[in-house]
Amino acid sequence: MDSLTQFALGAVVSTACLGSKVGPRKAVLIGGVLGTLPDLDVFIPFDDPIDSFVYHRGWTHSVFVHALAAPVIGEILLRLFKGLRESRWLVWATVFLCLSTHAVIDAMTVYGTRIFWPLYPDPVGVGSVFIIDPTYSLPLLAIVIWALFKKSWTTRFRNGVAAALIFSTGYLGLSMVVQKVVEGKAEQLFAEVGTPPDTIYAIAAPFNILLWKVIGLKDDQYQNLYVSLFDGDGDPEIYAHPRHPELVACIEDTPAFNKLEWFSRGFYKADLVDGKVVVSDLRMGLTPGYAFRFAIAEQKGDKLQPIEPERVVDQVRVEEDDWAWLGARLKGEPRQRTAEARLVKPIEVAAQNFCGQEPTTAG
Repeated sequence: MDSLTQFALGAVVSTACLGSKVGPRKAVLIGGVLGTLPDLDVFIPFDDPIDSFVYHRGWTHSVFVHALAAPVIGEILLRLFKGLRESRWLVWATVFLCLSTHAVIDAMTVYGTRIFWPLYPDPVGVGSVFIIDPTYSLPLLAIVIWALFKKSWTTRFRNGVAAALIFSTGYLGLSMVVQKVVEGKAEQLFAEVGTPPDTIYAIAAPFNILLWKVIGLKDDQYQNLYVSLFDGDGDPEIYAHPRHPELVACIEDTPAFNKLEWFSRGFYKADLVDGKVVVSDLRMGLTPGYAFRFAIAEQKGDKLQPIEPERVVDQVRVEEDDWAWLGARLKGEPRQRTAEARLVKPIEVAAQNFCGQEPTTAG
């Protein structure tokens, strides 16, 4: 999740464990720093932008690494704070919790994290919460602010800390339940309109768990279905877009494509932009303003040749009308998403043959 939330969660976890030992103010600062440590992997140099994308939240987010780091960091804290010297095991456990809860809430987002590396090297990404969710974060931030003005540990403050942790943890649990409900509803809606996809993935929309984007994946196209918990019995909001498999058919064995396919779990599309093949991760961002897009090949005549990966950044990620659309859909009101509707082309177009395979169609 976002850095502020990571700081706040670590701070509140540390305060719950160590607040009575060193006071709320020191405890919240200790935990806040610990809660941000796993993200220092952003300073690790990678070979190219794709590696930076797929290997972020890697070994620094592994609970096994956290277990090894906890005694080391814990011993440093024992020497820095006299009030902790009689609580070695508690300090070690606190360090582990501050680090591992960072990884856990990252794993709740669609980006995911390699939380079980090296035993399970793939990222775990539930996708049931957006990277920024005020409902989750604000109770934790309130405790952080309160702690910074508290000199001593009190029963009232302890109860506030417990309430914030219980609420935030319950919210994550609720998000997973809602996700399953939405996926079940999405399967029914796709079936009713006669276009059941091969696989689906429900992802929380920005800032909430009331509105969801459900991606329905097929070989040659994907469908975005937007589902609000307050939707009535009207027509579902579905948009179909081409995936252009012909653009990656002859570069499927390249390291760049393999990494993107692996990390996206197959939820990707390809486009030919200014003579270059650009692969987008469909899970992150609203069509067409995807957060992670990479050029991995370029057109040479009627063929495609791999190139050094390049990050493609769109100047416009969110259009002005999207905010009105988001507000209306949160309330269950029917509304067309203009930025996406104008991309839908009802006529199928024959795909160009780039590497000798049979032409396909993209609908």
